[in-house]
Amino acid sequence: MSTKAAEGTAPLATRQRRRRMPPELSIFLVLVGIALIYEALGWMFIGQSFLMNSQRLTIMILQVSVIGIIAVGVTQVIITGGIDLSSGSVVGMTAMIATSFAQSSTWGRAVFPSLTDLPALVPIVIGLLIGAAAGLANGALIAYTKIPPFIATLGMFVSARGVAKWYTKGQPVSGITEQFHFIGTKAWPVVVFLVVALIFHIALRYTRYGKFTYAIGANPQAARVSGIHIEAHLVKVYVIAGLLAGLAGIVTAARAETAQASMGVGYELDAIAATVIGGTSLTGGVGRITGTVIGTIILGVMTSGFTFLRIDAYYQEIVKGFIIVAAVVIDVYRQKKRRKH
Repeated sequence: MSTKAAEGTAPLATRQRRRRMPPELSIFLVLVGIALIYEALGWMFIGQSFLMNSQRLTIMILQVSVIGIIAVGVTQVIITGGIDLSSGSVVGMTAMIATSFAQSSTWGRAVFPSLTDLPALVPIVIGLLIGAAAGLANGALIAYTKIPPFIATLGMFVSARGVAKWYTKGQPVSGITEQFHFIGTKAWPVVVFLVVALIFHIALRYTRYGKFTYAIGANPQAARVSGIHIEAHLVKVYVIAGLLAGLAGIVTAARAETAQASMGVGYELDAIAATVIGGTSLTGGVGRITGTVIGTIILGVMTSGFTFLRIDAYYQEIVKGFIIVAAVVIDVYRQKKRRKH
C-alpha cells in the first residue's frame, strides 16, 4: 500500500472507530469525573473520602433505584417524542392503594379489615394494574384525541395525586405484612431496577417493539407509511411507563413500610432528568436504556455528593434545574451537528 493510500485510510479507520464507540462511554466518563470531583472536595473540605464509604454508596444506590425504574418507562415515552409528567403522582397513588391491600391483621386501623394478611402477590398485582390503568388513560388520550402529551400527562399528574389524597382522606397507610415489606429490604430495589432495565434494553434493541418505538420518534409519517399502527403502539408505550411507575410505588411503600399521599413528589422530574442526562433526545428517536441507567447513577451521585458536602437542599434543586437545561442544550447541539453531517 502506498503512503498516500495509507494516509487516506487512516482517517477513515479513525472515523469508523469513533462511530463504533458506544455513546454511553462519554456519559460514563462524566459520571467518573463527577465522582472524582466529589472525592477531591471531600478531602479538601470534610477530611473524608466520598467513594470509600460503602454505607453512603449503598444508600445512594437504593435511593436512585426507584427513580431508575420510573426512568426506564420515561425513556421509552421520550423516544417516541412524548413526555410523561404523571409518573411521580402515579407512584403516590399506587403506593396508597397497593399498601391498603398489604396490611397485617395485627394493625388496628386497617383500611379494609376483612382484607388483611393477603399474600404479597395481591397488592403487587393491584399496584401494577393501577399504574397500567393510569398509563392506558395517558396513552389513549394522546393517541386517539391527539392531545399533546404534556397536557394529557399533566392532567394525570393532578388527578392521580388527588386520588392518593382522597383514598384515605390524607391519612397514611401503615402496618404492612412482612411478605410485602421484603420487596423493599436489602438490595431488592436495586435488583428490581436492574432486571427492569435489562428487560427493556433487550426489548428496545432487539425486538419489533423497540424498532417501532424508535421509528415513531424519528419520523411518525414514515412510520405510518411503513405500516406501523402508531396509535396502538403509543398506548403500549404509555401503559408500560404507567406500569413501571406503579412498580416504583410498590417498591417505595415496601421500603418505607408505609404509604403516604405525598410519596413520589418530584420523581417525574428526576426521572426525566436522568433520562436526558443519559443521552435520550427530547425530540424523539434517540436514546438507550444503558444511558438512562448511567444518567440515574449520575443523578444519585450528585445528590449524595451535595449531602456529603453539607450543601443545602435548596441549592441541590437549583443545580438540578441547571443540569436539565444544560443536557437539553447539549442535545440540541448534537441534533444540529447530526443534521449537518
